[in-house]
Amino acid sequence: MSSLRGVLLIMQSGGSSPVINATLAGALAEAQRYNCFHAVYGARHGVEGILSETLIDLSRDLDLHALARTPAAALGTSRHKLRDDDYERLFTALRAHNIRFVLQIGGNGSMFVCHRIAQAAETFSYPLLVAGAPKTIDNDIAATDHSPGFGSAARFLALAARDTGRDLEAMATFDSVSILEAMGRDAGWLAASSALLRHDPEDAPHLVYVPEIPFEEDRFLDAVSAAYARLGRVFVVVAEGLRDAAGVPIGQEANSAADSMGRPIFTLGAGVSAYLARRVRERLSLQARTLRPGLIGRSLSACLSEIDVSEAWRVGVEAVRQMAQDRTDFMVTLERLSTVPYLARTGTIPLEQVFNREKRLPRAYMNEAGTMVTPEFISYAAPLIGEMPPPLVRLPNRSIPKKLF
Repeated sequence: MSSLRGVLLIMQSGGSSPVINATLAGALAEAQRYNCFHAVYGARHGVEGILSETLIDLSRDLDLHALARTPAAALGTSRHKLRDDDYERLFTALRAHNIRFVLQIGGNGSMFVCHRIAQAAETFSYPLLVAGAPKTIDNDIAATDHSPGFGSAARFLALAARDTGRDLEAMATFDSVSILEAMGRDAGWLAASSALLRHDPEDAPHLVYVPEIPFEEDRFLDAVSAAYARLGRVFVVVAEGLRDAAGVPIGQEANSAADSMGRPIFTLGAGVSAYLARRVRERLSLQARTLRPGLIGRSLSACLSEIDVSEAWRVGVEAVRQMAQDRTDFMVTLERLSTVPYLARTGTIPLEQVFNREKRLPRAYMNEAGTMVTPEFISYAAPLIGEMPPPLVRLPNRSIPKKLF
């Protein structure tokens, strides 16, 4: 057990996920097993909650299993970028409340904040243990096989593409093209996941485009035209962060909004799907509509992957268990042991090896044309979305001979 004694503080940062609270719940459950944690506090809205001393007691009277299935960040989240003059105020607050353990649940940027806090603890000569628990629907944290949150968001995208693809099929006498825009600023994991329930060439999506492959508009329009000639309709999935060969985002508006890290917030603009739908109408004279589920994809509790919930819980447990053993400045990872049957275990990695890298979709996970996922991607991602839903059917095309026309 840790030689330190004091309060465990938990924060949630960055974008929410469907299972971010499962990690919180797992951490709270594990903290009850150790005497070194005198209490467990939550910081409202991430690090801003420490700076404003807006803390809540999480030590008792919580339904942890219900919390684990509650979407969005229950503590509130933040994208505050710590300034140099924030640290003295931060450590003054930590000292005042005898906070000796800090767990941050978040993505790449949050892991950088964790590392800075761990380093600053030495500068301020304040005994403090700091841990990071990964969370991102984008699946772009490089140090782990996959991130909690991805499996549930991927399940949502796969179901959304499959089912709205059937809607397009039914409406094909007057709708021609649907373009679904998936979240994913720099990584195409979610866009690719839209094809996880595709079992037949007729099934949606028919074309998938990811940020890792430079986008060429003329080739896109040719592919849409060819698919329409073959099927009489086209369902396309595009990642929100598509870029051309020069790295310029497709369809991005001038002076578009950015977050505290200077990264574009694509969901606040018209989006790449609207731009491409307009180009399809102008160049191909096909009716095109857009689908932007946006935040629904990271919030819908009805699409939870049970594997994702379980792994998110385990990550929270492991973070607390490691701190109880005097570990600091680390992030919990998920390590795949087997794909069939799917097995994974938790591990740890120093935080300094996490935040300077992003995990992009490997080129081998897309076909040569860059328009559809490969079996290698299906093998990687399919176990993460949990139990496969029942298959859909198509009515047999047993035509009745015409008698009049």
